[in-house]
Amino acid sequence: MSVKILLARSAGFCFGVSKAVDSVNRLLDEGKTVYTLGPIIHNPQLVAQLESRGVRIVEAPEEAPPGATLVIRSHGVPREIMDRIAALPLEVCDATCPFVRKIHRIAAEQSARGACLLIAGNPNHPEVVGIRGHCTGPSHVVSSAQELREWIARGEWAEQAPVAMIAQTTFHTGTWKDCVEIAKKHYTNLSVFDTICDATAKRQNEAVELSQKSDIMVIVGGRQSSNTAKLRDVCAAHCPTVLVETADELPASLFDGVQTAGLTAGASTPADIIKEVLSTMSEIEKNNEVQKVEDAAAAETKAQAAATDGADTAPAKSFDEMSFEEALEASLQSLNTDERVRGVVVGIAPNEVQVEVVGRKQAGYIPLNELSADPNAKAEDLVKVGDELELLIMRTNDQEGTIMLSKKRVDAMKGWDKVVEAEESGEILEGTVTDIIKGGMLAVTNGVRVFIPASQASAMRMEDLSPLKGQTVRFRIIETNKSRRRAVGSVRQVAREERKEKENAFWEKAEIGQTYTGVVKSLTSYGAFVDIGGVDGMIHISELSWSRIKHPSEVVNVGDTVQVYIKDLDHEKRKISLGYRKAEDNPWEILKEKYPVGSVVKAKIVGMTTFGAFAQILPGVDGLIHISQIADHRVEKPQDELKMGEEVTVKITNIDFDKKRISLSIRELLEEAADSAEETPETSEEE
Repeated sequence: MSVKILLARSAGFCFGVSKAVDSVNRLLDEGKTVYTLGPIIHNPQLVAQLESRGVRIVEAPEEAPPGATLVIRSHGVPREIMDRIAALPLEVCDATCPFVRKIHRIAAEQSARGACLLIAGNPNHPEVVGIRGHCTGPSHVVSSAQELREWIARGEWAEQAPVAMIAQTTFHTGTWKDCVEIAKKHYTNLSVFDTICDATAKRQNEAVELSQKSDIMVIVGGRQSSNTAKLRDVCAAHCPTVLVETADELPASLFDGVQTAGLTAGASTPADIIKEVLSTMSEIEKNNEVQKVEDAAAAETKAQAAATDGADTAPAKSFDEMSFEEALEASLQSLNTDERVRGVVVGIAPNEVQVEVVGRKQAGYIPLNELSADPNAKAEDLVKVGDELELLIMRTNDQEGTIMLSKKRVDAMKGWDKVVEAEESGEILEGTVTDIIKGGMLAVTNGVRVFIPASQASAMRMEDLSPLKGQTVRFRIIETNKSRRRAVGSVRQVAREERKEKENAFWEKAEIGQTYTGVVKSLTSYGAFVDIGGVDGMIHISELSWSRIKHPSEVVNVGDTVQVYIKDLDHEKRKISLGYRKAEDNPWEILKEKYPVGSVVKAKIVGMTTFGAFAQILPGVDGLIHISQIADHRVEKPQDELKMGEEVTVKITNIDFDKKRISLSIRELLEEAADSAEETPETSEEE
């Protein structure tokens, strides 16, 4: 029975997160220099993707450079932080979730009336920190019903005094209800504001329903995400639950003993990651199902063989009517020592080989199709006159005095012995893929055809096996049926073992800085995975180019051969970070060498702000033309003098290589030109 995968309808971005991420992408598309106050959301993959586009994270607003756009994330910030931002020369994009902003308003109003604000949530979560920052009076945070009971028992707030109760938007709905009931029994002047986001409540309720009818739940999201952790907790109460950040973390044994699997995701999980996890789950399920079908087929074959052994046998076929396998089996079943003979080759024809049978008076011949299992083989390439061969008597014609013989059947009999021995010893065999058939392929080794199921045909499952036809493959025998002389092999086992050996050898010698020639295996939104000889490493998108790119495909494609070096190694997790950019291509190094302060260069206008314009000097290197340096007269706004995409001549007036900042001026060039024009007439008059 196949595994049924159930996907939650509410999985993925909530309204607030979607609004914040869209805001950042819009600002980037407008050419703005974007900084976020803390990670925009609790999802490391999306944060890394935004970083690759140039977004930088700061922990305090003062860390953002003048003129940058500072984004307030969906969690919101305390009032004091907003006041500090207002005093800085920054553009501000407030992406605070509307539901969180509503809580800020409640906090301020309830504090103003003298109420103690009782917050259900995680005291260290940025949303809760922001909420408390809008209180002007006392506040307290509890994360469980037990913590609330303990706080009440300490008597820190009088029973008759006003209390306002609110919750973090992603708080556990069940725990919230418990806390409300406890507070109602104790405080006589209690106001309750149910501020858990509708999307959060819906997501948790749906997750509970899924977990109640699933054998396993998969939760997708960042491990630092509060709402993702809540989803894991509510599901774990009903069935085994796995939390993963990406599809790579899904275990191959995910569906062992499972009939139904549920899948949901936190509010900060991008759709492409959810899709990748769902696709990988389907692939795992598919591989398991194929294996089950193959096992069932093997069991059925065995049962049929057993039934045939106990039933009346059908009329015997002649050798001419039999397939190779049937004839081989019949030969072996009736074989005695007289039927295997030795013969010396005395003649070779296009369609047969003539032999003199040792110890017999009849002339012997081997039809071409009995000489080799390879249908394309030529007799003259396989034997020569004088060769002595071990042969099997297929048919005797006493009237004509001839014997028909087979070499390929003797080879197959010997080969079968080797196949059986290989199963017992674990020896790796080599064979040539001769046929692609339903469910897998056939490979010939030592004259024996071995069936290799599709799931075992390569290290990674292939939908189309046709490219393997004619190829030499290495495999291990994983099953034999001695009564029917059938063998099943696995290329995958050998390929994975060899890859594991290469991995171990790599990690024994790997050092940061080593260079490799690799092949690009796959691309994601955040980087390229490269095979560097049995192990895979990742080139982060930010390492692919010195200039900003939106997707790795702008630089490399699957199948490309690339030169990389080891940038970082994580021996514990066995993860390899690769570098691709060359130091000599660093535009800042080129700038240092070719464009010193005072240089006059052509630059392209790529961004506008209230205090000036940004111009690209080199790909990946922008400079600021302050509004006071755009013209030789007062300018109200940059757009009055400049246009996006316009090419202008500028003078480099200052470079800060540490902070990657460049100051440019058009005004200085205009003034220098004016001074030069004034000096020319005076010189003429003196002459």
